[in-house]
Amino acid sequence: MLKRGVYAAGMSILNKDLTLNVEATISHAENLIKNGLHGCFFFGSTGMSQLISKNEKMELISKISTHKLRKQFFLGTGCNSLNENIELIKYAMEYDFRDFLIMPPAYYKGNTDAGIFLFYEKIITATPKVKIILYNFEKLSGYKFSAEAVTNLVNTFPDNITGIKDSSYNIFENLKIPNFLIFPGSEAKLLKGLELGCSGCISAVTNVTHSLARKVFDDFENKTPQTKNEQLIRVRETFDGYNLISALHSYHSIKDENYKNILPPLTLLSEEKQKELIEKLNKLKFNNEKNLAA
Repeated sequence: MLKRGVYAAGMSILNKDLTLNVEATISHAENLIKNGLHGCFFFGSTGMSQLISKNEKMELISKISTHKLRKQFFLGTGCNSLNENIELIKYAMEYDFRDFLIMPPAYYKGNTDAGIFLFYEKIITATPKVKIILYNFEKLSGYKFSAEAVTNLVNTFPDNITGIKDSSYNIFENLKIPNFLIFPGSEAKLLKGLELGCSGCISAVTNVTHSLARKVFDDFENKTPQTKNEQLIRVRETFDGYNLISALHSYHSIKDENYKNILPPLTLLSEEKQKELIEKLNKLKFNNEKNLAA
């Protein structure tokens, strides 16, 4: 069951033929947790989820079902198709996974509150025991949740709609629903969110800032003075200057060439941009060697 904490929107590691390297993807998530994160989501947007086939997703789900860290592993669906969402959820529920990060369908413009409500209603009707973390990311889905839309879903499906990842940042400061998990999609919003009553964060860049983000979270929980939050924010802002998937794969590829494999239309950063990124991180005293050692 998903709880308060700092989570990664995990990366998908690919083979040279651009199929999913299931073992390496699981190992990457395992290392993130060993370095301090409370858990990892597979097949969010950072994991190139809409570019990866349903069969590959199913293969990973079956593999992680017996993993020692399985209670810290969570799933996105990364599907536009209503029926594929339902099929993938049903498959994962056979392995006793219950929590799913689900974004509204992308591509078609003009999504309405009524249409999005119907999308989630159909999923819940087909899988009544599902626990859904809404994914608010207008940049990708073309739809931005309002507080009213979220509240309506929670009031209608209180046992199913359990939280939200807010990557549009219009929800986390204002929405107040008892026993409802709210995760900003950036560790730059982590401390502010915690101060406002949020639950932590689910972020792409915690694939790199895992230990820093956990330190900020723990210091807040323990009422200890913050010493790392400014650095955490600056590192996140540095990555925000690039396409996040490209930057994260380029960063990790310095130590592991598997990360050079990336699905088109995504690309790695140019050598010039990669060097620029590393130089900026070094100026922030963000130790590249240490953070690539896992």
